[in-house]
Amino acid sequence: MMFDLAALTQATQHHGKVARIVLAQVQGSAPRQAGTAMLVWDGGSSGTIGGGQLELQCMEHARKMLAGDQRLHLRRAALGPALNQCCGGAVTVVTEVFDPETLAGWRSDYPAIHARAVSPDAEAAIPEKLHRKLARAAAGPAPLPLTYQNGWLAEALWQPQQQVVIYGAGHVGKALAAVLAPLPQFDVVLTDLRLEQLADVPMGVRSDAAMPTEVMAKAAADAAHYIMTPEHDYDLELCHHLLRRDFGHAGLIGSATKWARFRKRLAALGHAPAQISRIACPIGDPAFGKHPQAIALSIAAHMLAPVSTPRKVSHS
Repeated sequence: MMFDLAALTQATQHHGKVARIVLAQVQGSAPRQAGTAMLVWDGGSSGTIGGGQLELQCMEHARKMLAGDQRLHLRRAALGPALNQCCGGAVTVVTEVFDPETLAGWRSDYPAIHARAVSPDAEAAIPEKLHRKLARAAAGPAPLPLTYQNGWLAEALWQPQQQVVIYGAGHVGKALAAVLAPLPQFDVVLTDLRLEQLADVPMGVRSDAAMPTEVMAKAAADAAHYIMTPEHDYDLELCHHLLRRDFGHAGLIGSATKWARFRKRLAALGHAPAQISRIACPIGDPAFGKHPQAIALSIAAHMLAPVSTPRKVSHS
């Protein structure tokens, strides 16, 4: 688990003050591991630290913080009868309040690491032993594991592993974005020229109303692309543009008949059969059903399966 600065920034842009609740330390048995975090704002929340009375009480206190001036709270709790939980372990919970202004001035002394004092009795300056540990982690290839030491909490900044671009904010497009958005390994972009379709994108999803071909041009070389616009001709144009660049994985919504026609037209446009075959169509497992959410779940299941790890495909 890591510090997702992008998701936190987006939440503050939408809701103003936002509280982040994180399990800084877990001892013994608990519903979730150290580093698990959730966001809370006035009237809503995102994520979970494991549910139960602990989560309810933490959310209640977070909302009191949002309504007042308190910016930081640390709580140690035993997961026993007092919380009506029988895990038997103990947790240290840190709640911090952020807003657009504080995040605008956010900085870190260590590349890709967010370290700060979270305990009232913590030293003002970072302990030397922790400083050396963070300096080594910042210089190394592996991300820092969550570290809670001497009242200081250090978390690696989350860097999404896979960009996913969804073309078309219709029923299936929005459903797919909603399914993928909570998963930290995905950086989801939803694009559509119909502004009204982008009015209620799920939290954690970036919307882009630019021309989809322009959005595609900005995508990472190993991005996954899912084409599901309401226009077949535009679907074809996007497939044509996609096959002229590098990509990790691609899927096109449609029937086998639609794909047979597209294959012929893409071949006529000069694309090699092997390259055309890198676009999956139809997408989704028919066993899941044809409901938009069912299609989205089957696509997500395929993306999460180890055997379907996207590979970079060169257009050359």
